[in-house]
Amino acid sequence: MDLTTEIAGIKLENPLMPASGPLVGDYEKIMYIASLGVGGVVTKTISTKPAEVPRPCIYGARNYVMNSELWSELPPEKWIKDILPKLRKNLKIPLIVSLGYTKEDMEELVPEVEEFADAFEISTHYIGKDVSIVGEIVDTIRKYTEKPIFMKLSPHIPDPVRFAEIVKERGGDGIVAINSLGPTMMVDLKTRSALFGKDGYVWISGPVIKPLALAMVNMVSQVEGITVIGVGGIRSSEDILEFLLVGAKAVQMLSSALIFGKDIYRRILKSLPGTLEKYGFQSIR
Repeated sequence: MDLTTEIAGIKLENPLMPASGPLVGDYEKIMYIASLGVGGVVTKTISTKPAEVPRPCIYGARNYVMNSELWSELPPEKWIKDILPKLRKNLKIPLIVSLGYTKEDMEELVPEVEEFADAFEISTHYIGKDVSIVGEIVDTIRKYTEKPIFMKLSPHIPDPVRFAEIVKERGGDGIVAINSLGPTMMVDLKTRSALFGKDGYVWISGPVIKPLALAMVNMVSQVEGITVIGVGGIRSSEDILEFLLVGAKAVQMLSSALIFGKDIYRRILKSLPGTLEKYGFQSIR
């Protein structure tokens, strides 16, 4: 069974990748996830300053994960001088470098990491409802690289189709849809206060957000010439097929690995050929 797919000219041996987050936060973690057979890897989001992540920062249940995660806790210099060069040397699958957040951040970061990346994923988690700034960010990145640029779509963006159109118009290649949803909150009755998170606010991801993710993937995939990577709620090979059917060319998963264990990547990929055959597909494409 042919599991290969292609995203903006990059060949993947299969469509499953980890999403940006705590499981891809350093060299050892990334190499371990790569060993599970994924088609490509994405780094935790790198920015110009290390994040100060409050602890605890993750709460998991059967069908969702709540998190107060930010971007990488490591300084960019650690990625530039140590982690990314080692990944470039030893990784045998495509490497997507996740960066955040502003055009000023891109001015500083892209020239430093360009040689190590096969593609870029840009987090828009802290962009407000004015999507015009997305075009300026793409413009800035394009000054320093011809490699594929994927902009990550946050579910609070009011017009996802226009978001994707702007990305394409300004020279971007694709959309990663979607980011975690929020703000949300959990209350601890014993302490009579928010369970965790700065000011009590956290973000939700995992299987519970899959219907929203499918809808937004379907919306942005209508934009001609845009490549879509689906993310949000995947926990089975059937879920992968659903995302492919609504327009995604590949998918990312992270929350289910936090809930059910990292070996879920291997288990899903093992079951994928049989699932394709069950539903009458000859290949991923």
